Amino acid sequence: ARLGLTPAGELLRGVVHETPLARSRTFSELAGCDLALKLENLQKTGSFKIRGAVNRIRLLTGEERSRGVIAASAGNHAQGVAWAATAAGIRSMIVMPAMAPLAKVQATQGYGADVVLRGAVYDEAMAHAREIRDATGRTMIHPFDDDAVIAGQGTIGLEILRQMPGVSTVVVPVGGGGLLAGVAAAIKEQAPGVRVVGVQSEGAPAVWLSLRAGTLRTTPNALTMADGIAVKEPGARPFELIRRYADDLVTVDDEETSSTILALLERSKQMVEGAGAVSLAAVLHGKVAAEGQVACVISGGNIDVNVISRIIERGLVRAGRRVRMTTTLDDRPGALQRLLAVIAEERANVIQVIHDRVERDISFGQTFVEVCLETRDGRHADDVWQALEREGYHVELISKKVTTGGGDYTG
Repeated sequence: ARLGLTPAGELLRGVVHETPLARSRTFSELAGCDLALKLENLQKTGSFKIRGAVNRIRLLTGEERSRGVIAASAGNHAQGVAWAATAAGIRSMIVMPAMAPLAKVQATQGYGADVVLRGAVYDEAMAHAREIRDATGRTMIHPFDDDAVIAGQGTIGLEILRQMPGVSTVVVPVGGGGLLAGVAAAIKEQAPGVRVVGVQSEGAPAVWLSLRAGTLRTTPNALTMADGIAVKEPGARPFELIRRYADDLVTVDDEETSSTILALLERSKQMVEGAGAVSLAAVLHGKVAAEGQVACVISGGNIDVNVISRIIERGLVRAGRRVRMTTTLDDRPGALQRLLAVIAEERANVIQVIHDRVERDISFGQTFVEVCLETRDGRHADDVWQALEREGYHVELISKKVTTGGGDYTG
């Protein structure tokens, strides 16, 4: 193989995990195909990035090892390089964007690296890392524009072919392009009939734009919840390989990504970061034709717990399972109890009640009430709302639009 994929696989055997390729009945039914998840979120350091880092660091010369290594990363490559360097007895320094998730910064430090926070996005962190490299002589371990790194990531493709011999389509997250380049090259060189599709975030579509232009393109911004693939400029080498081997590249938005993170957490009990969820999001939202046996690379699971809580809350609202309603009541004993009795009869669970008599712009002798409810879905929320209206309450929804299985519920 031109990238040395087979030697890379031999080098990594026993060092990194051969992660499960888990078939999912739930997601197969939703997508209409035989769908499996390549769970790199269960990899050492929580991401596929350790594969490329280990492969690259094992190829360092003695002189390069003595000078130490440097890398720039939004988090996952940082942890992979830190782990691989420490395991090899090599000093490492990682430059991370200033807004990198705290969990990823702490994990990188925990693996033994010196961390420098600089820049708003990955590309600005990389510019500073190059300055340090030039000043110190450290060896740069690039997260995607390096053949040894690409070959390490490509071992995922070799594993998928072994684990699912009848696979027809492999769907891969894309940031700078190293993962897609490696996986596509590995698969196409052994099974050219297998379709390989990349997925980018709409907020950071540099590779998508470059493919359509036929040359490398840089996006002015990389704004996406999928911080692991928030890259403004793809690598030249990955771009060359993607053009040669990949069949297609599509994009998903942050709403599609966040709903997929919630589905993975709830349905498969897998904690997955935004960058790791885009492949499955593309299949579930019809961006990728799902036929036969489909493997989605779930590239990482290093998600900040604060982000998880926001995704869960937002997802519950969009699914109609968390609803906020407001109304006014007569300020008399038993008025609130009667309102809550109607809600109870509809089998909705009250999470929070705000009962305000004085601080709202309401008439004297009335109270303002806001109720947060837990409901089964959008239709159940609609039933509660209609029941309250029948009882004479004028109800307004704070969450104006809630997605349901049968359309949109609007209050």
